[in-house]
Amino acid sequence: MNNQNKHVIIADNIRSAQNIGSIFRTCDALGYSKIYLCGISATPPNKEIAKSALGATESVLWEYSINSIDVVNQLKSNGYIICSVEQHDNSLALQDFVPNSNAKYAFVLGNEVDGVSKDIIDASEICLEIPQFGTKKSFNVSVAAGIVLWDVVSKSMQKS
Repeated sequence: MNNQNKHVIIADNIRSAQNIGSIFRTCDALGYSKIYLCGISATPPNKEIAKSALGATESVLWEYSINSIDVVNQLKSNGYIICSVEQHDNSLALQDFVPNSNAKYAFVLGNEVDGVSKDIIDASEICLEIPQFGTKKSFNVSVAAGIVLWDVVSKSMQKS
């Protein structure tokens, strides 16, 4: 597999700059092509992002938008399938998600407290849910990013 894949990330109002840095680092490690930082999400250059990104802000493309839904609509018009990583009534368990190798996906990661915005969920073709068995029923957003993004890469590697 080459070091860049066609999938992108949308950070929908992620409040922690260290979480943003960690997502940058995960995207770099797994070859994701771009991160869209939206709303209150911090942007480089930022000392807190740099602490956890360890230079990944230099190797992963990024773009800022005040409004996540604008990015979603733009990506949809460019043929991306929008996948919100969120617990929802109609969510698909991550282990049941079979990525289409010809498709381009945009994975939406939401705010640490409120999750992915309702308008983004409504605009999504897929909601992916990571099965959980503890009492808290949530992962830190950067951990959830690592789980989902690795799962997609892993499944893609099995097909090739």
